[in-house]
Amino acid sequence: MLLSDLVAVSRRVRDASARTEKVELLADLLRRLEPREVPAAVGLLSGQPRQGRVGVGWAALQAAAHPEEELPTLFDALPAALDPPLTVSEVDAAFERLASLAGSGSANRRAAELRGLFRRAGPEASDFLMRLVGGELRQGALAGTMEEAIAGATGIAASEIRRAAMLSGDLGAVASAALTGGREALARFHLVLFRPLAPMLAQPADSLEEALDRLGEAALEYKLDGARVQVHKSGDEIRVFSRQLNEVTTAVPEVVEAVRALPARELILDAEVIALRADGVPHPFQVTMRRFGRRLEVEGMRRELPLTPFAFDLLQLDGSDWFGRPAGERFAALREIAPALAVAQMRATDTAAAARFMEEALERGHEGVMAKSLTAAYEAGSRGFSWLKVKPAHTLDLVVLAAEWGNGRRQGWLSNLHLGARDPGGGFVMLGKTFKGMTDEMLTWQTRHLESIAVATEGRTVHVRPELVVEVAFGDVQESPHYPGGMALRFARVKRYREDKLASQADTMETVRAIMEGRLRRRA
Repeated sequence: MLLSDLVAVSRRVRDASARTEKVELLADLLRRLEPREVPAAVGLLSGQPRQGRVGVGWAALQAAAHPEEELPTLFDALPAALDPPLTVSEVDAAFERLASLAGSGSANRRAAELRGLFRRAGPEASDFLMRLVGGELRQGALAGTMEEAIAGATGIAASEIRRAAMLSGDLGAVASAALTGGREALARFHLVLFRPLAPMLAQPADSLEEALDRLGEAALEYKLDGARVQVHKSGDEIRVFSRQLNEVTTAVPEVVEAVRALPARELILDAEVIALRADGVPHPFQVTMRRFGRRLEVEGMRRELPLTPFAFDLLQLDGSDWFGRPAGERFAALREIAPALAVAQMRATDTAAAARFMEEALERGHEGVMAKSLTAAYEAGSRGFSWLKVKPAHTLDLVVLAAEWGNGRRQGWLSNLHLGARDPGGGFVMLGKTFKGMTDEMLTWQTRHLESIAVATEGRTVHVRPELVVEVAFGDVQESPHYPGGMALRFARVKRYREDKLASQADTMETVRAIMEGRLRRRA
């Protein structure tokens, strides 16, 4: 398939207002692809090339897309019309080469590769490639929509597509299997040791009353403010993965030792690690995160800042998948296998007992409580209502879209943040601005970081790539004609940056609207 054909569909998907129309457009395109093109095309359309980041910054993209400011080579001087049209497979191959470039001279080779791509792409496809590589492809073809499109193209239930995608972590591979082999091919996807799953996520609840009304009898656990990890064990081999599925085994020897001592032969645990003070009270989240990314100082950091693991779910045990079993069974098995690691938990149906448990959690320095359905399966990568988090704070995890240079005490710092929530259809929607809650240290850090991801400047406003997640406390959500989503936050202030979260894990406009409408009167 020609890249121009894929880009044309991408444009129509972006312009379509109804999700069903987006799904139909994508399903039709999937049917027209050659089998070998499917993984690459799915990655391009969903904004996630198979190769991941290809080592190209914004400046390099601009230089490649606009080479007229540089001295052209003899090859660049040839008429573009002599070039054959660019295909999806050729783009995929070029990304493969870009991702593999390293060492001396790689910058020049990368620039030449990019110039060749943009030269053959044409204006519309070049714009598509710029936004794709720059992480700004907003067209409404995110994973959920693409899963439905694969279902539509194959006649396979969307739930089966989602299960395979959860297990493989590779939507392109799932699409390829479904289109070429049907249900039989999808059945080959299993939970595999040392290939991490995207973590299951929680929704906020207004109160313990709301959580128990929704769930009935629920398992209540301490809501920890640590680093989410997934631990895989096979015999003596232990590997630990972060929330973003990066391997962090060397940074957490305490976790490795604790899990190696467990009686299970094979095991996959969902857990959290946290740095505790001598009295057992948790250190702030930022202190715990100092333990990550320090490969050369692990032992010294361990002595200075030991970590304590808390396990809260069991996904696999001795060759059997447990993620599809009811949560009550998983929790009971976890406490039998790893009683010393399991997070504090109680079962509750009445608010009074739940309130006492939450007060205990807060007194111990934790954020609040998690309320979990006892009958639900583990839904990797999903933010459903089987897990509800209840905290006394009223917060949202939002994405920084831009920042303004400050005045007075904040002169010289990027301080007034433009905040956006995630649009399930693609992109981010601005909800307001704030410069409150920032220390001098935070202002210094965010100015340096925001300048490094800047994409454009408009007067005193610096627009940035939407990738930095910030936890924002606020008083309420109100209707507002000043913002595109028709809503604005009141009395917003920054609590902290969530460097452990991706922009794709930020809160959505649906959550914000639910708060405004009173369905979630307070954010947990």
